[in-house]
Amino acid sequence: MSSHKHKEHLEKIKDAVVKSDKLDESQKSESVKRIEEWIAEDKAFGTLLEELLHVSEYFEVLFAELGLSK
Repeated sequence: MSSHKHKEHLEKIKDAVVKSDKLDESQKSESVKRIEEWIAEDKAFGTLLEELLHVSEYFEVLFAELGLSK
């Protein structure tokens, strides 16, 4: 995945997290923090879901809704 596409996906996920009514404010804050780290460090996209699942199982559903699941 190109770096540009990678960043687009991360921004899409971050926007969905902020708008989500399935996550509490603490989960949103922790999730956005992790996503921003991924953007800054250009980490591998595939492991992001695993990281976010530590915050909430909802991310499995969110990634599927966004068309980003494996």
